[in-house]
Amino acid sequence: MKENAIYIKTGDIVEDARKIIERARSNAVRSVDFCRVQMYWNLGKRILEEEQEGKERADYGSYIIKNLAVQLEAEYGSGFSERQLKFCRQFYRVYPIGNALRSQLNWMQYRLLIQISDPYKREYYELESVNNCWTGRETERQINSQLYERLLLSNDKETLLAIARRERIPETPQEIIKEPMLLEFLGLEAKPSYYENDLESAIISHIADFLLEMGKGFSFVARQKRIMLEDDEFFIDLVFYNRLLRCFVIIELKTGKITHQDLGQMQMYVNYYDRIEKLPDENPTIGILLCTSKNDTVVKMTLPQDNKTILPKEYQLYLPTSEELVKEINEAKQIAEETKNEGDDL
Repeated sequence: MKENAIYIKTGDIVEDARKIIERARSNAVRSVDFCRVQMYWNLGKRILEEEQEGKERADYGSYIIKNLAVQLEAEYGSGFSERQLKFCRQFYRVYPIGNALRSQLNWMQYRLLIQISDPYKREYYELESVNNCWTGRETERQINSQLYERLLLSNDKETLLAIARRERIPETPQEIIKEPMLLEFLGLEAKPSYYENDLESAIISHIADFLLEMGKGFSFVARQKRIMLEDDEFFIDLVFYNRLLRCFVIIELKTGKITHQDLGQMQMYVNYYDRIEKLPDENPTIGILLCTSKNDTVVKMTLPQDNKTILPKEYQLYLPTSEELVKEINEAKQIAEETKNEGDDL
């Protein structure tokens, strides 16, 4: 008994020691990253000050950076190239107050942020990178996938920023879930030869990336959730829970255009969770039909006019170009506006 007690105590110490070491290592890396950020900020400040001394010469700034890069790169390496020094100058221009720099962000993230001209959009990605502890690669993906623009389809700018600033908590699925959903990280080819179980297996294998694309507050609950209705059994593809919306989120995967039968089946699954699984203090279940395409008129005629819980959402298996995504966003805005006008007419 005494030996067991010693073993348990030792195990606790070992686990605590591991946490202390890992935390210290993480803090050390973060500290080094932020020192690098401050170094580049100070370089940008010094370059701009020197430029202003010779402001009567239009090409003086380029002259300074070019010659400074030749000397610094030879001595310290590629981290001080002409291109990098131009980023430093831009960094200081965009973030002139050193005390406002965020220690949670690394140089890669700041370099991405300073290339965003819209100050509201820049603030959104800056705050969300901090709030969600995004890595540089995650910040880059969210910017390239135009997360901000996709969320603006169903939100206004003030709402998005209020959530990012943590001034309000998301209250509707539209404030979290975007369209189209971009699933390029699954590695599936954009062709009709894959099946729904291939899509589901790929999502499970990349669950962390999928949760990042889903949005805030999601946690995984079940795969192929079996439910019995008398003698008939059904299997729900994926079940999640969102702690911000305080509700279950059911996802059905479709590799083609959704039908009214798919919508009816999802309504049944949502009803089941609302009547059997949901606790009294939780909000109504949300059902998401992930599909490659949808007929908006069929969706509108199949679902109730006041539908707020069943959301057909298109997905793509590749990261589109900015032009393609802008086109899709504009088309979605037009459809949303037409739907709103039709509702007003009724």
